[in-house]
Amino acid sequence: MKTSALSASLILTVALAGSACRAGDGVVYEGKDGPGKGKHIVFLTGDEEYRSEEAGPMLAKILAVRHGFKCTVLFAINPQTGEIDPVIKDNIPGMEALDSADLCVMNLRFRALPDAQMKHFVDYLNAGKPIIALRTSTHAFAYPKGSTSAYAKFTWNNQDWPGGFGQQVLGETWVNHHGHHGFESTRGVLAPEFKDHPILRGAGDIWGPTDVYGIAHLPADAKVLVRGQVLTGMWQTDPPVEGKQKPTDKVEKNNPMMPLVWIRDHKNEAGKTNKILTTTMGAAVDLESEGLRRLIVNGCYWAVGLAKKIPAKADVDYVGWFEANWFGFGKFVRGVKPADLK
Repeated sequence: MKTSALSASLILTVALAGSACRAGDGVVYEGKDGPGKGKHIVFLTGDEEYRSEEAGPMLAKILAVRHGFKCTVLFAINPQTGEIDPVIKDNIPGMEALDSADLCVMNLRFRALPDAQMKHFVDYLNAGKPIIALRTSTHAFAYPKGSTSAYAKFTWNNQDWPGGFGQQVLGETWVNHHGHHGFESTRGVLAPEFKDHPILRGAGDIWGPTDVYGIAHLPADAKVLVRGQVLTGMWQTDPPVEGKQKPTDKVEKNNPMMPLVWIRDHKNEAGKTNKILTTTMGAAVDLESEGLRRLIVNGCYWAVGLAKKIPAKADVDYVGWFEANWFGFGKFVRGVKPADLK
């Protein structure tokens, strides 16, 4: 929501963030004391638009320092400079960290990773381990037409494995901007039937400046925990859109409201089951919402089998100072290397 010359999320200190060290081309935040101690979360960041390279370290520090999880954050890296560069779609070094992970939190967009890197992700998936997917992860992968990669079917618009990874595993691929992108923000409305679900504990106030995504293929087994209410403007206090905006609209913007957060069990090709939590929110500026941060932190507990230990109101205060940069293409902070995040 605010813009700074150098994102504060990229220059927090070890003293605040817990002990941090290099892990390949990522960064590791060793967990302190807490219910998550002994559990390992790997964050996969890499999108050109929504500043996942800022959101990942911020969430990882909260989970490590305040809840005890060991957190590894991986980034899209420019192989020529060693800098974090979300425009690079075919390089996320350190994917082997997934081999020891208990949970993968991903925020990717249109990646085409080489088979040697992608294999770690697919092996993780086929092992039946959980995934929390944010924002553009519904269209995380986009291998070029004619690709000979063993993983080309993961492409978001694949025809043979319809909708690729997003639709087949998460429950949805990219459809459209249901809200007016950059003009209509999103309020999260908790589903009354799931108001007591542990993921929603203490997470009642959810708002973000990104727009609601369209959802068209969500499977019947998905449980929608939160729906997205389209607001008339870019402020949290703006009222919801009423009716249709123009005569050509096929549906009203908020009747019904689109799914915003859902969970499901995915039976993978190895015959094992992955616990899935997906939200089409998740930009760094969205995560300035305390309610959304709490939902993600709660989700991490739930995903690794610690639902009974979710606090009544989980501590999601920033570790150090955090000020997210606004979403948009070409707006990421240049010149940052993973080692700078210590």
